[in-house]
Amino acid sequence: MQPRRPDTPRLLRTLALSLLMGTLLACSGNDGMEDLQQYIVEVALRPGGPVEPVPEFVSYEAFAYSAASMRSPFDVPIMAGTNEAQAPVSIVEPDFDRPREPLEEFALSNLSMVGMMTRDTNTIALIQDENGTVHRVSRGSYLGRNHGRVVRVTSSEIELIEIVPSGDGGWVERPRTLTLQR
Repeated sequence: MQPRRPDTPRLLRTLALSLLMGTLLACSGNDGMEDLQQYIVEVALRPGGPVEPVPEFVSYEAFAYSAASMRSPFDVPIMAGTNEAQAPVSIVEPDFDRPREPLEEFALSNLSMVGMMTRDTNTIALIQDENGTVHRVSRGSYLGRNHGRVVRVTSSEIELIEIVPSGDGGWVERPRTLTLQR
């Protein structure tokens, strides 16, 4: 006797009938959600609680930076490596009583020499500030925040002497140059 082969159409019919019965049972009306729906209705019928008042707005107070005219902490120290015993007593001091010139409100790093002119024997340099305004400068003029006095104007540069704090309560002269920007 040979083993009996399963009857394929009969097997498929049984499988389809089982799936249909499972689907019908899963879609029955008793899904266990009645208690959840009842809770939602109860919560909706509760009276609302008091609403908290809106917090009062505190306005922002802007900070005014007042150290812009002071020496930058990123500049090279003036008297690096000297002792008080080695430092000579300084007799240099800026003249605080003289009227300040317009270019003294700008840092020297924000000024650039953009040209020069010669009138008779007087050489005049043209200095552009950070706002784009061009100013005339000659020997004896002041520029920069560190009391920089122009001592020489040539066709390619301006030589000036700044008077800066020495760090020990005195003042020291520091030579600086502005070269012509091409």
